[in-house]
Amino acid sequence: MKPIFARGISNQFRLTLAIILSVILIVANGRLDPVRKSISSVLSPLQYVANIPGALLDWSAESLATRNMLAKQNKELLRQQLLMSERLQRFEQLRQENDRLRGLLGSPVHMDAKKVVAEVMEVASDPYHQYVVLNQGERTGVFVGQPVVDAQGVVGQVVQVSELTSRVLLISDVTHGIPVRVTRNDVRLVVYGTGVLDELELKFVSKSTDIRVGDLLVSSGLGNRFPEGYPVARVMSVIKDDGQSYATVTAQPLAALDRIRYLLLIWPDELEHSQDHNNTPVPKPSDVMPEAKQEVSE
Repeated sequence: MKPIFARGISNQFRLTLAIILSVILIVANGRLDPVRKSISSVLSPLQYVANIPGALLDWSAESLATRNMLAKQNKELLRQQLLMSERLQRFEQLRQENDRLRGLLGSPVHMDAKKVVAEVMEVASDPYHQYVVLNQGERTGVFVGQPVVDAQGVVGQVVQVSELTSRVLLISDVTHGIPVRVTRNDVRLVVYGTGVLDELELKFVSKSTDIRVGDLLVSSGLGNRFPEGYPVARVMSVIKDDGQSYATVTAQPLAALDRIRYLLLIWPDELEHSQDHNNTPVPKPSDVMPEAKQEVSE
């Protein structure tokens, strides 16, 4: 009687076949490398395509995190740069006083003034007035007449304040004047705006006044508007015409008025702030002109 199921390949045959195939693969392993490389080359594009979604997600997450981190670091570094630049401007003033053997005890420069960084929101479109609008207002404590500087020097002063914004009149405006002194010899003068961003003028300068091209002009502190020692401008030309009563002196502001973005609002000492800022009008050229004439005559 025949069995219902036919008998298959014996286990001994299967073992022998497996051993023979293993020996063949071991011997041929070295010769299969070119074939392996060819197959890998063919499949490589497919692997890259399969990895694209994961790589895009990783790149997007990393780029977003890096961008946010860089933006925060850049903003913080810019804030620190403005603060340090303001301190360096004060230190330059102290160095000049030390060079003249003046003691720091009686120096009018104060190192503990309050400062706040503000961002420019708007630039004046009126060709007859030069001002910018900042994103700091009464809520921050900004007041009319408050001095404003950047990393290089004096920019202007606040002339209008709202709850959240403030308007700053630039030193280049024709209605703006600021008392200054020459760091080389302490000659006191007044710098006026000309309506041109990169040009200022010094009016009523006597021909005998010791002023030269390249002289650095810093705020003198007269009028209790701008603290003493902040760089304002550098003298660019001095013309002494025999047909004129006064010398024609032009200067270039140190602050980059045509590309300002972040500015520094300066608070005076609490005593000065409480006494002066509430009822002090914004100085105009007409206000400081008699003082300039008196200094020149001296």
